[in-house]
Amino acid sequence: MASSHWEGFDEFVAVAESGQFTAAAERLGVSSSHISRQIARLEERLQTRLLYRSTRRVSLTEAGQTFLQHCQRLQDGRDEALRAMGDLGSEPKGLLRMTCAVAYGERFIVPLVTRFMALYPQLRVDIELTNRTLDLLHEGMDMAIRLGRLQDSRLVASRLAPRRMYLCASPAYLERYGRPHSLSELARHNCLIGSSDNWPLQQDGREIAQRVQGNWRCNSGQAVLDAALLGVGLCQLPDYYVQEHLRSGALVSLLEAHQPPNTAVWALYPQQRHLSPKVRQLVDYLREGLAGLPEYRTPQEPA
Repeated sequence: MASSHWEGFDEFVAVAESGQFTAAAERLGVSSSHISRQIARLEERLQTRLLYRSTRRVSLTEAGQTFLQHCQRLQDGRDEALRAMGDLGSEPKGLLRMTCAVAYGERFIVPLVTRFMALYPQLRVDIELTNRTLDLLHEGMDMAIRLGRLQDSRLVASRLAPRRMYLCASPAYLERYGRPHSLSELARHNCLIGSSDNWPLQQDGREIAQRVQGNWRCNSGQAVLDAALLGVGLCQLPDYYVQEHLRSGALVSLLEAHQPPNTAVWALYPQQRHLSPKVRQLVDYLREGLAGLPEYRTPQEPA
């Protein structure tokens, strides 16, 4: 499209939004006569009146109201394109606010974010570790790390790593109490309960919540793992807790045909057409960093 076809767009939007030629002129840093001239030429090209003019106020015609909506979208798209091009070579900088669950954040996310910050000295990070699900939009957060299944459809989700749940026990426990061969046999075993006594499992191709019971409960994954290693009972934990112990034989995987469908570790951020360099590059860094950790090797992989 010839450049002349765009003439008057910015002037028209400025007048429509401010309601005055003088205010529009101040906003754009030009003269009122320039504003008036550009809009007159625009109306002439369109063969349509866009504005009703009076000595005090300017108002939109019906055609002007429709045209304004299109012009504003065009302005947004143009500004978005310019920001995207400007950010191509930009380094992360400014403040990045993010949140993550406490145990997972302390063990995996915070060390990676700290190393990321060392690469970009102009970046500042504020990390809130909490097991509450914060509202990113209300709290003004740039990003959240979430585990498992996602609920908030208002956010964009980027997969960082797999998350597979394992049902397992120590050889000492199995030698003493036997190995369960079906879901119904779980009722005869002492199950180490973490944050929930409903364990996600799979039966006949669908995910179910299996109610379990036991004489031990703690809302810490590490504490559940320690109890399982000591032979206190069965546990269900994510891969990053148990992979090392499955490889060494300190834990044995059970009822593998009933493992629940894989979920994931996610980076979530508010819906935006253009992602800032600090968020985009941190998401990529976290994905690569998690993939390189020994906790994310499968039990069959060499250490």
